[in-house]
Amino acid sequence: MIMASKREYGIPYTPLPSSQPSQTVIVLTPYRRHPRPSFLRSLRCSILFTAAILLLSAAVYFLYPSDPEINVSRIQLNHIRVLDSFKPTLDLSFSLTIKVRNRDFFSLDYDSLVVSIGYRGRELGLVKSRGGHLRARDSSYINATLELDGLEVVHDVIYLIGDLAKGVIPFDTIAQVKGDLGVLLFQIPIQGKVSCEVFVNINNQKISHQDCHRK
Repeated sequence: MIMASKREYGIPYTPLPSSQPSQTVIVLTPYRRHPRPSFLRSLRCSILFTAAILLLSAAVYFLYPSDPEINVSRIQLNHIRVLDSFKPTLDLSFSLTIKVRNRDFFSLDYDSLVVSIGYRGRELGLVKSRGGHLRARDSSYINATLELDGLEVVHDVIYLIGDLAKGVIPFDTIAQVKGDLGVLLFQIPIQGKVSCEVFVNINNQKISHQDCHRK
């Protein structure tokens, strides 16, 4: 038996492809990153917040009500005389000029200006002037004359005799202003005070030294 080959019958023959190495394909899906605030945006927010805090602090500082500023612009001794007797008496006259300054941005109505004089911590007398009106950031000068005629010194007589021997008598003067500050529809009570220590030379009838400070 004779076997015929495939080529003799005209049947096409295609060789099998050689084996190739297998390949793995990985498909990546797109990843969307969430936007984050940039450094400049964070810096801008910090600057705006700081500026707002500074503006608020400045507004509170300038608009918050404060007491009026009081200064003794001038103090002059007119005369002083101590009568030696069984009970010493004192004749004394001072002229003062008080400066009252409204530091606020609102108007100020003060009831009166009270000026008192004392010796060794004890009040000897006082003078009271009428009130007035001060506009915002305005100042006013008030004149006052304090006189003591024949005041009998009962307390601290020993100290007075010693000061007379030295030729210099120390006095205390206090100027005080009370009033109301008009803030919108409200009236806020305020007050200002200044204290001075005045050393009077009884020989030349002049002030030898004075020291004032606000309270």
